[in-house]
Parts: sequence; C-alpha cells; structure tokens
Amino acid sequence: MTNQTLGLEPNLYNYLLSVSLREPEILTQLRQETAQHPMAMMQIAPEQGQFMALLVQLIGAQKTLELGVFTGYSTLIVALALPSDGKVVACDVSEEFTAIARRYWQQAGVADKIDLHIAPALETLDNLLATGEAETFDFAFIDADKSNYDAYYERSLQLIRPGGLIAIDNVLWSGRVADAQVKDNRTRKIRAFNEKLHQDQRITLSLVPIGDGLTLARKN
Repeated sequence: MTNQTLGLEPNLYNYLLSVSLREPEILTQLRQETAQHPMAMMQIAPEQGQFMALLVQLIGAQKTLELGVFTGYSTLIVALALPSDGKVVACDVSEEFTAIARRYWQQAGVADKIDLHIAPALETLDNLLATGEAETFDFAFIDADKSNYDAYYERSLQLIRPGGLIAIDNVLWSGRVADAQVKDNRTRKIRAFNEKLHQDQRITLSLVPIGDGLTLARKN
C-alpha cells in the first residue's frame, strides 16, 4: 500500500502535486489527520482521489458504491464530485475508523449523500442485489480486503449499469505482484485477480499506474 504514486522520485512527485492538485481544505485536513494514524498507508494518494473525482464527473455519476472506507478520504472526494442529489453507498467494518470519516463528511456538508453500512461488504452487496439494486450504480470503488477482491468485483459488476465504471485499488501492490519470489496469499490473490480481468470480455480494461495501481473496468 502507498499514499503516493509509485515510482516517482520526491522532487518529481512534489512537482506533480504543485501543478495539478486542487485539493479542498477539508480534504487536506482529513489527509493530514490520517497521516498521524498508525495505518496511514491505507490512505489513497491525493492525486488518485482527484483522478477518481474527475472520472465520476466525466461519466455523470449520481449513485456510487465504495468498498473500504477507512477514514473517509475517497468517500468524501467522490461525494463532493457528485451532484446535490447524488448518493454514495459506503461499506466498512470499523466503527473506529469511520468515526473520523463521519466527522469530516459532516463538516463538508455531504453527510446526507453518504449511506454508510457497518457490516461485512459481501453481506451489504448481497442485500443490495436481493432488494433490486442491480444495474442501478454508475461507479464503484473497491479498496477493501484483498482476499475478497474477486467476490467484490463480481457483485459490483452486477450492481453497475452498462457503461458504468469500477475502479479497483492496490492492483500493483507496491510492486510485489511483479516479483516472482513473492508468494504470500494476498499477493497471489491480486496477481490472479489482475490476470482474470485481463481476460474478462465483459469489461473494457485499463490499469493506470497512479497511487498503488488503479484498475478501471467499464462494464460493456
């Protein structure tokens, strides 16, 4: 995991931010608070968040899904990019982490756009499908436990409308996916997941080397 784009030396990375990042103050404050957290590396990079917000606006998203909230940076940046009647269905299992998120959502004035479910994400996704929510979402962001990526993807693919977009984080896994000597379970799961999506004809695919690697899968 990384909270800045892989492979950029510090001067170039700082230059990138200096000429491109347009981060609202509320997001800067959340990112700075999260930087003090023991699990700060779970925070997405700000340039990735801005890229995701642009994607949400480009596809005209109104209803989005997020799997893995942590302290709420990605949820907040997407909520800010949505129209006033937009909605984010967010899934996490931690009351502790999401308490930070809720505070910032409230301060930013977008708490009413965010429907947070504290439960295993697969349970929430299955409930959405069971209650007729299939093909009603425009965008999904998957950034939760890696062992369940395939299951999250399959359910998200059912929930996303044709032409909708799924973004999946950490697919380059700090470069470990490219090292054949690394054979731990999570790395093997991500490798297998990447290989599956490469062959999946249900989607149009791009793996973008931003942050820790962001796969974009457009449902055909």
